[in-house]
Amino acid sequence: MTEAEFRLLYEQLRNQRPWGLDDRRGALNYLTSAGTVAGAGEVRLGRAVSLAAPVEGRVTPDDPEPARHQMKGPPAAEAGRGVAFGMDRIEMNIHGNADSHLDALCHVIFDGELYNGVPADTITESGATELSVGVAADGIVGRGVLLDVPRSRGVAWLDPGDHVTIGDLLAAERDQGVHVGRGDILLVRVGHRQRREVRGPWDAAALRAGLHPEVMPLLAERQIAVLGSDGNNDTAPSLTDGVAFPIHVLAINALGVMLLDYLQFDDLVRICGEAARWTFLCVIAPLRLPTATGSPINPIAVL
Repeated sequence: MTEAEFRLLYEQLRNQRPWGLDDRRGALNYLTSAGTVAGAGEVRLGRAVSLAAPVEGRVTPDDPEPARHQMKGPPAAEAGRGVAFGMDRIEMNIHGNADSHLDALCHVIFDGELYNGVPADTITESGATELSVGVAADGIVGRGVLLDVPRSRGVAWLDPGDHVTIGDLLAAERDQGVHVGRGDILLVRVGHRQRREVRGPWDAAALRAGLHPEVMPLLAERQIAVLGSDGNNDTAPSLTDGVAFPIHVLAINALGVMLLDYLQFDDLVRICGEAARWTFLCVIAPLRLPTATGSPINPIAVL
């Protein structure tokens, strides 16, 4: 896609938003209380499964500055008679290429603006004063839909640099007997995590499978509430001339769709396959960080 074609698509999607200039929730507006109740109706088996990858502390090609988990206080072995406590702390880069996280609507700046024309200078040294992850402080709870693109293609994973097309999404819907609709939490599997497990970590910032920008008009038409993937959602290298992270720009900045990056679907795929069901209740609970541009997350699918 050329930069001119991308900018035309960006303006088209931006102009489709049905909310006024004061809106700060974006596509979460599509997920109503009725949608949450309907999502709860997806629970049939009473089985819960995490959609997050374990937080790693080792240096890898895709995680050069990994999370640091430190034990605090005296060693537990030195505890004597009476009460003592095990204490620890964690430090992490929220927007890395390994840990599962949520991107808030203030995460992506394009042409000096955030979602809905909010000026970029609302992100200050002390945090974001507009569109922070605090918008989702009460959690995001609704119907989750997993579209397994490698399954439809008959492969284990999409190779780094490959991309998901409109045809891929429609084929996955057909093969799995589902239809993505208004207020859904859409999860698109490209197989990134499985490839990482089998082949080992690589520099995912430079080369990874993701979505093609052409899919965003379809997702806008379907009025999804949240978009997630086991990769970064964006393909690398970028499929758009002169624009890095086109999916992030179109989803977050143009449409107001929060993104979930680097999730883990292996357990969910197995359970969905066994149950022959690809929809479930999805519960996303970001940390209560009132001025943050994102949050680590441990989404839970309940089937």
